[in-house]
Amino acid sequence: HLILFLLFVGPFNCFASYSRATELFYSLNEGLPAGVLIGSLARDLRLPTADGQHPSALQPPLSFTLASRGLGEQYVQLDNRSGELHTSALEIDREALCVESSGATVIGGAAAAASSSSPSPESCLLLLDVLVLPQEYFRLVKVKIAIRDVNDNAPCFPVPHIHLSVPENAPVNTRLAIEHPALDPDMGTNGVQTYRLRDNYGVFTLDVEENESGERTPYLIVMGALDREVREEYVTVIIAEDGGTPPLVGSATLTIGISDINDNCPQFNDSQLNVTIYGNSTLGTHVATVHATDVDLGSNAQITYSYSQKVPQASRDLFHLDESTGVITLFSKVDGDSPRLHRLIILGNGPGCIPAVITVLVTIIKVMMRPPEVVPRFIANEVEGVVYLKELEPINTPIAFFTIKDPDEKYKVNCYLDGDGPFRLSPYKPYNNEYLLETTKPLDYETQQLYEISVVAWNSEGFHVNKIIKVQVLDDNDNSPVFSQQLIELSIEENNVPNAFLTKLHATDADSGERGEVSYFLGPDAPSYFSLDKTTGVLTVSTQLDREEKEKYRYTVKAIDSGYPPRESIATVAITVLDKNDNSPRFINKDFSFFVPENFPGFGEIGVISVTDADAGQNGWVALSVMNGSDIFVIDTGKGVLRAKVSLDREQQSSYVLWIEAVDGGDPALSSTAKITILLLDINDNPPLVLFPQSNMSYLLVLPSTLPGSPITEVYAVDKDTGMNAVIAYSIIGRRGPRPESFRIDPKTGNITLEESLMRNDYGLYRLLVKVSDHGYPEPLYSTVMVNLFVNDTVSNESYIESLLRKEPDINIEEKQPQISIEPAHKKVESASCLPTLVALSIISLGSITLVTGMGIYICLRKGKKHHRTDENLEVQIPLNGRISLHMLEKKPMEISNI
Repeated sequence: HLILFLLFVGPFNCFASYSRATELFYSLNEGLPAGVLIGSLARDLRLPTADGQHPSALQPPLSFTLASRGLGEQYVQLDNRSGELHTSALEIDREALCVESSGATVIGGAAAAASSSSPSPESCLLLLDVLVLPQEYFRLVKVKIAIRDVNDNAPCFPVPHIHLSVPENAPVNTRLAIEHPALDPDMGTNGVQTYRLRDNYGVFTLDVEENESGERTPYLIVMGALDREVREEYVTVIIAEDGGTPPLVGSATLTIGISDINDNCPQFNDSQLNVTIYGNSTLGTHVATVHATDVDLGSNAQITYSYSQKVPQASRDLFHLDESTGVITLFSKVDGDSPRLHRLIILGNGPGCIPAVITVLVTIIKVMMRPPEVVPRFIANEVEGVVYLKELEPINTPIAFFTIKDPDEKYKVNCYLDGDGPFRLSPYKPYNNEYLLETTKPLDYETQQLYEISVVAWNSEGFHVNKIIKVQVLDDNDNSPVFSQQLIELSIEENNVPNAFLTKLHATDADSGERGEVSYFLGPDAPSYFSLDKTTGVLTVSTQLDREEKEKYRYTVKAIDSGYPPRESIATVAITVLDKNDNSPRFINKDFSFFVPENFPGFGEIGVISVTDADAGQNGWVALSVMNGSDIFVIDTGKGVLRAKVSLDREQQSSYVLWIEAVDGGDPALSSTAKITILLLDINDNPPLVLFPQSNMSYLLVLPSTLPGSPITEVYAVDKDTGMNAVIAYSIIGRRGPRPESFRIDPKTGNITLEESLMRNDYGLYRLLVKVSDHGYPEPLYSTVMVNLFVNDTVSNESYIESLLRKEPDINIEEKQPQISIEPAHKKVESASCLPTLVALSIISLGSITLVTGMGIYICLRKGKKHHRTDENLEVQIPLNGRISLHMLEKKPMEISNI
């Protein structure tokens, strides 16, 4: 292809007309790949360019457009800017596109314009109309592309077998046209050029004649003598070869039959036959048979027999000659005046031949005493001496009566039966010389079909005569078909092709004729997709079998003969569908999830991966392996048990995602994968970690002017665990200071607030021992931290405070159990209970209303404040279903969300 490309692509431009005419002519070979340059319209039309640059560089740029919408546009691509014309992806096939006629073949949407350089009669043209724009360069260009032929088609004979008949007397140099010459779609020298024979047997050759239209016809030439009687047929191969480089060839089988002519005459094997007969022979007695042969065929080999004119009329009247078979029989009774020697000259006549001659000498022996006579009278059906009996006829079935007598009526005649068979000849009393022929047991056609017996009669002088009787047994439908196997065991691989052959059933029937013709049928229990050919017994399956759907099939087949009534037999077909590895291992779930407590011991059982394979045997064996994370996890390939090699820590990694591959034992092996998610369940193995205050030696200045309820500081802690194990509660378990109960801590947030106003005697250092505890199970873990608060207006002596902090605090630890949080709902009730008191006091003491009212308000306010403090001192129970984010390190209340 590269050589063709270099040879024909380069010089394409030289075929273009360089005049300013609106018609361009190109030529190219068929079968070129896409992208081959055919020509440049801009260059070949000599259109102006900007300083020799690309046509698109003009302002306005040139534009090339295909105006026609014909078949030819499928095979070319036109660059709208450059005007270059290339081959398209659709390959050009000259033989498919062009229909040869007397003129050029045109493919396209426009008719050919007149041109001085008109294409040759063998041209195959693609016509294109191209518009050149803009207006100042406008023109309509007619583009003609001639498709050149390449030798891409081999000669092909229209028929695979060619028969030719040659008479055997054809002279040398006889020419016979071969009626089916080879065809080649290619043109010129690429078409058929020569013919030859693979084997000419030394008597044939080929010649080629070309007519005015250029068609080449092969002729068979006889080069030697032919003789049909020596060889009647020659089979060879005729080969046609084109003129391409390299040449391509095609072939067909040539059978040369030698037809017969009448070039042989009849011939007798012997020139004379000697025959002797008795003078008392009965009419129709066979005398002799003459037979001549002719090696020709058909009508050329027909032979008739006749007496020569030299045969006397007396001999003609006494002996009859069958002109077709050559059989000579006794035609009339021999009397005392008949000659004792007859010379019969018989001619064997063939068409256009001199008759062959044979002489039959018949000698008649004179008999002084007449032999006994046997006169049959048939009871059973008899035709031309043959008795027909049905098989299974009962015992003692009568066949015929025989009357035995002596023509001279002076000799005693006896009679007996000669021959084998179930027959008996016995005297039929009370009559004399009457005998009955009957059967002695049932006849069986399948054992013997024809019996030949003789009824022999002889007199006391020793003369005897035979009467031959032939008994033909007629078949009856008394045998059922018999399968060669009663159980037909078959096997076939699953996924078989449709209509796959299974076996050929064979059943025999001993009966003859139609009674022995066997037809095959499927039993009622056979699935519909099995087929059994009625005539041949070929068993097929019309669909693909799937062992996983059904492994074994068992159904009956019938063999039925054509007798009346028909007889049948039944066999069983057992089919085993063999397994193929067509099923990949299948996991029960595509995704497995296992929840494992952290610190789970190494090589402990995490879970079982269940996988199945519908195939059988080795194809169903499944091996499991871990595709990732094999340095931590292992899997028991037999049981599917997943284990971890080391103990797992949730705080280091809370979950693992593994991919498990299951590979079966087939060849080639099939596989599948499943996703395994291992989630580590938290256990309470981490106490809370206090992040603030950072040291037990730190302190905070609290001004005496701080209002009650103001936040002072906070304790902030986190827990690496999760769930309830990470829910933190804060409590003060030890206090020391002038009035240590002045401070309280929020159990949920850890915020420390001032409870009561600070007085002058409350100045000094307060040390609060805060317990930070989680809600872990079964045993919560905790940490403690010392919160130091210095109540004063200023910090004038830091060293003094630090010396106080270095002293071991004397703190009594009094830890309270967490109390259930109760909303302060009774505050409203208390407040509401004061109103009736005020109203009553105002009614009773109208005189001292101001004093009583003031006292009542003071009492109510004190009670409400006391209840408010009691409610705030209650510790709030933390929700059980909560989880604190370990990453919240800011000093703000933690959000609690569901696990």
